[in-house]
Amino acid sequence: MMLEKMRQLVKDKDTCVLATVSQGKPHCSLMAYVCDDAGSEIYMVTQRETLKYKNLLKNPSVSLLIDTREDHPGPQRANAKAMTVDGFFVKIEDEGKRKEVKARLLKRHPHLKVFLDDPDAETFCIKIKSYLLLDGLTEAHFEEV
Repeated sequence: MMLEKMRQLVKDKDTCVLATVSQGKPHCSLMAYVCDDAGSEIYMVTQRETLKYKNLLKNPSVSLLIDTREDHPGPQRANAKAMTVDGFFVKIEDEGKRKEVKARLLKRHPHLKVFLDDPDAETFCIKIKSYLLLDGLTEAHFEEV
């Protein structure tokens, strides 16, 4: 099933490009992430004073790019997958959930420890609405969640 392949790609990878928008101007950020067990929510952390976070507060609609280009060097690059994830920002209000997300982020990205311990850092959720997977140069698949 294609939806499961798309969710598996989200689970297998741990970095993405996060695109936010403010006043009609896009802003892209390279982000470390983890996802929930279902592959339907993506969790990240950022400083509250960043442009991306201010954009998220003003406009919760986001786009993420997750890809496999590093798995396909040189001439095999044509076999890479690139998936656009359409979603929306949600604050994590529950303290228990926030602790769980921080623990997951720390386990997958130990280099983020100082960042995660910073009182000005905010962990947040992107709820996934749809996936658009480009498999190689010509094959495209779209799934709404």
